[in-house]
Amino acid sequence: MSTSQKIRIRLKAYDHKLLDQSATEIVDIARRTGAKVAGPIPLPTAISRYTVLRGPHIDKKSREQFEIRTHKRLLDILEPTPQTLDAL
Repeated sequence: MSTSQKIRIRLKAYDHKLLDQSATEIVDIARRTGAKVAGPIPLPTAISRYTVLRGPHIDKKSREQFEIRTHKRLLDILEPTPQTLDAL
């Protein structure tokens, strides 16, 4: 069994465009320095929902829902070189 090194990076963000941009930037840097890259692999999006009353006094049945979506990506950098570690 070989003892190869691996770097696993989990990225989380509320904005999926910014998350994808950061992931491609990391992949480009790792590939430029000679490392093998697996990913970015999309992980399940966590959705947090919050329900609040619309009015301050009456009408309990009138509610409003808000949600926050946390997008996640997984990057594996296989066989990183010393230049890869310095660049990241």
